[in-house]
Amino acid sequence: MIVTSPARTAPANAARPVLEYQTGFGNTHSTEAVPGALPIGQNSPQRPPLGLYAEVLSGTAFTAPRAENLSSWLYKLRPSAMHAPFRRLANGLVRSGPFKEVEAPPNRLRWDPLPIGEAPADFIDGLATFAGNGEPAMQAGVAVHIYRANRSMDERCFVDADGELMFVPQLGELVLFTELGKLTVAPGEIAVVPRGAKFRVELLEKQARGYLCENYGAPFRLPELGPIGAQGLAQPRDFLAPVAAFEDKEGPCQVVNKFMGGLWAADWQHSPLDVVAWHGRYAPYKYDLARFMAISTVSLDHTDPSIFTVLTSPSGQPGVANCDFVIFPPRWLVAEHTFRPPWFHRNVMSELMGLVQGVYDAKAEGFLPGGVSLHNCMSAHGPDLATFERASAAALKPQKVEDTLAFMWESRYVFRPTQFAMSVPQLQKDYDRVWDGFKKHYR
Repeated sequence: MIVTSPARTAPANAARPVLEYQTGFGNTHSTEAVPGALPIGQNSPQRPPLGLYAEVLSGTAFTAPRAENLSSWLYKLRPSAMHAPFRRLANGLVRSGPFKEVEAPPNRLRWDPLPIGEAPADFIDGLATFAGNGEPAMQAGVAVHIYRANRSMDERCFVDADGELMFVPQLGELVLFTELGKLTVAPGEIAVVPRGAKFRVELLEKQARGYLCENYGAPFRLPELGPIGAQGLAQPRDFLAPVAAFEDKEGPCQVVNKFMGGLWAADWQHSPLDVVAWHGRYAPYKYDLARFMAISTVSLDHTDPSIFTVLTSPSGQPGVANCDFVIFPPRWLVAEHTFRPPWFHRNVMSELMGLVQGVYDAKAEGFLPGGVSLHNCMSAHGPDLATFERASAAALKPQKVEDTLAFMWESRYVFRPTQFAMSVPQLQKDYDRVWDGFKKHYR
């Protein structure tokens, strides 16, 4: 099924692309930007249609089970192998596992939003790694980055061989022009670019800032629903994949490749975004978080945050994720005789949170849109004093949590902060004080 979707937040005087998308999570899609570009009945004919080159892009081992196997056949103006050698670049503020720059403290950590800055910076220039775990060589763990940009990428593309990339915009709408087509992604949406797919980030507004999860492990998938049944949470049909779009463009283009934690660059003499047609299951996709079907208690007590899981990257141990992507969207709270914000807890899983808009319902103040909080394995956390006192005295009538969108990347592996994250002035030195002042009420 093909649907159209305009850009959501671009200013009225900006070009607002209206793009077509294919629907469905994990579907086998088939698309061509030029009629007749896809071969019929086989993947690699002796002479592909229109003089194109056939090339397969595999996101899993060839022998992965059929249900998990991810690959796409691309039909290109030139083969991807046609480029000069890569040369090493400085990493800037980008870091990768193993994360050993600084000792990971057991402390609760929180940061204010990073400034975007006035110096010209595109998506690559403005990347800064906050924390991570695992390492790319072992294909386990994740890294969490903040991206900041005030200009589009010009004659430049990026490709990540270390992992797939999940974009969570907080400020400014983006166009992701990938090898397999174009996606727009705005605050309130997410987009995922698969490992190994080249892309360019274009800005639809003057500035952009957001969160980026680099998943070294198994690709994100929809979680199992168990007793919930067939309905609920994120529905497969609401995920959108691009239709084929390409550039037939001569001239120099730098391709920056993240490989084994380092940044490398090679020069193309043409645009690498030259896929005229493709078919398969390995493709970028986007999802509007407003379409998430939130589920919670209609009687008493507070359900586990796992009911808010949009996507999961399994670790190999059932139910224990390499990384879960969890959201806390607008929703109704109706539980009786119940403290409604998240309870105080200590968890073997580690939690890194971001805030897209509004106020997070467990923190009355101090957690700002664009900020980050980190609660690692077994660190005690929960509502701050102001939230606790307000919720303890609130009338327990139905309440709508509105104008908010928080999210969490939760991992079985401890998030180790980077030296940059531990040294920036945005690190809140007094974060622990939000839990000061709780009185003993025991009688």
